[in-house]
Amino acid sequence: MGDKLIKKIRSELKSQIDLSYRKGCENFFIEKIICYGVRTPLVRKIAQKYFREEVRFLKKKELFVLCEELFKSDYNEEATIAIQFLSLSFDKFEKEDFKVFTQFLNKYINNWAKDDDFCTHVLAVMVGNYPELILELKKWTKSKNMWVRRASAVSFISSDRMSVGKEVGYVAKDNLKDVFEVAKSLMKDKEDLVQKGYGWMLKVAANFHQRQVFDFVMENKKEMTRTALRYAIEKMPKKLKVEAMRID
Repeated sequence: MGDKLIKKIRSELKSQIDLSYRKGCENFFIEKIICYGVRTPLVRKIAQKYFREEVRFLKKKELFVLCEELFKSDYNEEATIAIQFLSLSFDKFEKEDFKVFTQFLNKYINNWAKDDDFCTHVLAVMVGNYPELILELKKWTKSKNMWVRRASAVSFISSDRMSVGKEVGYVAKDNLKDVFEVAKSLMKDKEDLVQKGYGWMLKVAANFHQRQVFDFVMENKKEMTRTALRYAIEKMPKKLKVEAMRID
């Protein structure tokens, strides 16, 4: 069943290729990516269709095999579909399955789009269901893999909780202490996309916990990179942004 399903998915993706969109995607990423050139809303519709028709009936092991095959191709669109299949299957998962997700992260997540999609739709849900997994996220801040380090921050952002303006995401108040600890661990990371990752985490946390995040920024702004600092305060009132950016 898995091979036939993958063939159908790939055939449908190929039928939806937009060459101008593919060129734009390839130019948008700093790192080299592999993509068909299918717009994300269409990719998600394809994922939803096959989940409804076939994937939801798979056993957990079959689901993991299917998703791994999609990840292995390295196509962005196939990763998006695998992530959506996983995000729609949480009634099947237990805490122990975090090991499988960690393996997927280490082996197949190799750009910021895959990283953020996987973190906000899969890892964040696992951490929300099993808060003790936060201890694992803290360990990831020391990983040699930059995408794992970025994931240590972005996995605190839940995509399915709320939206504020155009910013999607929510960071639970109970996690603020851990969020600040992860931010401190990543504060001097040399990778720009890791800095942006923990800055984004702080920005989303500030949607509902602005005072706590602002106080953290003011306490640590001399250590933070300007990139992370700008991300963290992006949605704050102008008065607070001016204060945070002021060089003492």
